[in-house]
Amino acid sequence: MFKRIITIVTDSVGIGHSPDAERFGDMGANTVGHIEEAMGPLHLPNLRKLGLGKISDIMPQQDTVIGAFGRMHEQSTGKDTTSGHWEMMGYPVKVPFPTFYDGFPQELMDTFTKETGYGFLGNEAASGTEIIERLGEEHMRTGKPIVYTSADSVFQIAAHESIIPLEDLYKMCQITRERVCIGDYYVGRIIARPFVGEPGHFVRTSNRHDYSRLPEGRFVLQALQDAKVPTIGVGKIGDIYAHIGLDQSYSTKSNSHGMNIVAALLGHSADGIHSMHDTSDTTSEGRFTHGYLMVNLVEFDSLYGHRRDVQGYGRELEMFDYQLEGLLELLTKDDLLLITADHGNDPTWKGTDHTRELVPILAYSPSFTGPIELGNRRSFADIGQTVLENFGITESIVGESFLQTLRK
Repeated sequence: MFKRIITIVTDSVGIGHSPDAERFGDMGANTVGHIEEAMGPLHLPNLRKLGLGKISDIMPQQDTVIGAFGRMHEQSTGKDTTSGHWEMMGYPVKVPFPTFYDGFPQELMDTFTKETGYGFLGNEAASGTEIIERLGEEHMRTGKPIVYTSADSVFQIAAHESIIPLEDLYKMCQITRERVCIGDYYVGRIIARPFVGEPGHFVRTSNRHDYSRLPEGRFVLQALQDAKVPTIGVGKIGDIYAHIGLDQSYSTKSNSHGMNIVAALLGHSADGIHSMHDTSDTTSEGRFTHGYLMVNLVEFDSLYGHRRDVQGYGRELEMFDYQLEGLLELLTKDDLLLITADHGNDPTWKGTDHTRELVPILAYSPSFTGPIELGNRRSFADIGQTVLENFGITESIVGESFLQTLRK
């Protein structure tokens, strides 16, 4: 048994269209492959060492592989953050969350105004950065929040931090979650999108906050908690799972910040990290010695995928790889590291939305004696089932564990 399992979700780092991509209009999408095609060979020595070159369309090099590698296909009907993460933890989303490509119905927006006390601007499907630039000045003049959505099942509320303070924006989102987007309008997430700056120079801040809908089923995280296995979330993990099944949650300001928190929790240095939600005394000095740690690195998606910034995405992959080298050095034979993604977001693709892609499953422990092929996995839930088996929990979910393959 591994004492610690760490799953890092590189948000949107897909490795090629999934078999059902045509249904989503994404046949031919390939996030990592198209980035390298546009930029030339990416400097990813550590991801290659774990097997990324064996499962993705990146240019071949003399890779010496020491990890386990495979591809995972999503069972859920969506291609968004919520469905991807929920499936990893044993709950595929079979009924699509409602989406509103033409904005939200007047009935819903009337309820929003009644319950929150605010009017609104926008109410359309739009790029977050674009709609802020277009309506930000009017927002500052009128005090009305900017409401928008996307191809995902989201109700997003943007507000300048000097016009609507964060506390008020968060309260508005909580009310929207509990009393507005209900019934037929029960979207996957309500998202607070604060920004700062002046007209023509608005910038979204790291104070984003997501309010997820509650699942009708049970997460692997809850089974771990019931078995007294410590659980920790880093980044958006707490928001994605509505803080269900987590003993501790750490917010992050960037991908690099998230990686630094992971290193601190693994024992490198605990200075300066503070848990937003802590219901467990299972850690010492901010570190954890046993249990499950799950991390989301959102900037691949939010800063580069949606903005179709190929160069920025490529550089962020290389930065992650650089930090990964230090993280690998902190692992012991009792640790298992899993690296995956929740969907694709090909920055060369049409539009600004996610792409339906296969995602990587890379695994590593210093206990490995050589490369291991994990093949083509039929569900993201294989991660959850592997975690359960490792900690001796017999509860069965939809996934198929690959723990014994790692032990060969």
